[in-house]
Amino acid sequence: MKLLPQIPCYSFLLLSIAVITFSSCDPYQKVLKSNDLDYKLTKAKEYYNKGDYFKAQPLFEELITAYKGTKSIEDISFYYAYCHYGMGNYILAAYYFKSFTKSHPVGDYTEEAQFQFAYCYYLSSPSANLDQTNTYKAIEAFQLFASLYPESERIEECNKLIDQMRRKLEMKALHNAKLYFDLEKYKAAAKYSEQILKDFPDIEEKEEIYFLTLRSFYYLAQNSVVSKKKERYQKALEAYYKFIDKFPTSKYIKDAEKMYSESAENIKKLG
Repeated sequence: MKLLPQIPCYSFLLLSIAVITFSSCDPYQKVLKSNDLDYKLTKAKEYYNKGDYFKAQPLFEELITAYKGTKSIEDISFYYAYCHYGMGNYILAAYYFKSFTKSHPVGDYTEEAQFQFAYCYYLSSPSANLDQTNTYKAIEAFQLFASLYPESERIEECNKLIDQMRRKLEMKALHNAKLYFDLEKYKAAAKYSEQILKDFPDIEEKEEIYFLTLRSFYYLAQNSVVSKKKERYQKALEAYYKFIDKFPTSKYIKDAEKMYSESAENIKKLG
């Protein structure tokens, strides 16, 4: 094994001195150590405007305490929330935007802060196959914004974002129903499929969902104990009637008719 060359002790001393000297000359360190609050506020805004949120955020955090109860606190708190937003800390930013609206219910930035609170949850909303807690929070927050500021120029954008979130919830629900079917949990698959149509009556995949409901009841009946088969085959027939009424020329029609025929035949056999 090749050993690394040893560095003499005096080299470490020189290195330490160099680091200390460099740190003391670093302009940002001078800002952090300064006792001039107005100077710190000027530099914090300067860093922020340059997009250097990592430097601006600690300064604004210190200044929030120092300027509490003054006229400047509104600006400082607003900048502070946006620093977290700029760094991609959306959940934390949402918290501070919400906190801002509570502390400043009426002000120059209140409407924007209320919107950003919702938008941060929108940005934190994951893909449709994951937990949608933040999606629900985003929808709720956008709806609150719309009720508070019905004349806002952001309403159109707000509604578009709500539609996007609802679409994601539709896909999540459909994903769950399909997953239960694939896992052969047909009772749960049928339940979820029927619930989707109640919760999202305008969903694009109606044909697929009606057919999934039929398949779920059909396979549930097939895999049931004898005492429950007749009732569940009857459910399959009902699902077929709903499906064929909505989509008489469906691409799934042959499979649907086969399940209908077999369900009707099994009901007769069961008496």
